[in-house]
Amino acid sequence: MHGDEQTDAKDQADKQTREQAEEQEEAVVRENLEEESGSGFSLSDDEHETVEDSSAPRAAVLHEIIRRRGQEELSRGVAALAWSALAAGLTMGFSFLARAVLHRYVQDIPAGFLIEGFGYTFGFIAVIIARQQLFTENTLTVVLPVMTAPSLRKFGRLFRLWGVVLAGNLVGVTLFALGLLKLHQFDAATQASFIDIGRELMHNTPFEMFSKGVLAGWIIAMMVWMMAATEQSRLVIIILCTYLIAIGGFTHIVVGSAEAMYMVFAGETSFADAVLRFGLPTLAGNVVGGSLIFALISHAQVRSDSHEN
Repeated sequence: MHGDEQTDAKDQADKQTREQAEEQEEAVVRENLEEESGSGFSLSDDEHETVEDSSAPRAAVLHEIIRRRGQEELSRGVAALAWSALAAGLTMGFSFLARAVLHRYVQDIPAGFLIEGFGYTFGFIAVIIARQQLFTENTLTVVLPVMTAPSLRKFGRLFRLWGVVLAGNLVGVTLFALGLLKLHQFDAATQASFIDIGRELMHNTPFEMFSKGVLAGWIIAMMVWMMAATEQSRLVIIILCTYLIAIGGFTHIVVGSAEAMYMVFAGETSFADAVLRFGLPTLAGNVVGGSLIFALISHAQVRSDSHEN
């Protein structure tokens, strides 16, 4: 009997030892799971890589991507900027052209403006995919390097780039508008569509030009920010953002200049009106929306995150 009691006690002690060992092992496993995945699920190395690849980049990463691109743009020579800006201005005229051609055929259809708005996206797609110099893109891209490390030299380069690119864009769209009117490539119905779109633009008051320009500049800056986050969806992002500008009736200094200058050449409005009523208020609005609102807020967000970390 005494031997049986010793055997039972030994078995019970062994059982307790095993239970304690199992509990310790489970605790170690749980700790490792928390450290590795933070979700309680065991993941392989390949699965961890998949999670990292699928995670959206932090705002600081997007900021740095755009800042480096802006730094590259600020270092480019004047001649390269000017030719690229001129090419972009000529290309952006196709937004006006495509929208007017669609307008001719859908203007009598209920909500036809929703269809013609897709024409507005064409020039933006071509310019951005081709990496040509578009002024409203640069209200964000080249501003971030200046905000990150302000200096008189960088401000000088910023205003130099803005001046060259804006001038090149405006010369390009002006030549395009002149060609649309003088080269007689379209019939009277299509020419009337050009006038309809121009009248719609010039119907805005200077304050409406400015306020709608703020929204357009803001949307373009958002577009640039979103495109930095992905390579696969760039085309969709461009179409959605610029389509919103079209159907919202927001004013864009480059595309709108093609419309305004066409009206000048057609004798529908004066050059002074095109500049004072449309050009200056819209330019101010685009800069405020892209630089003073979106770029400033995005930069402040990243700086706050870096200080907290």
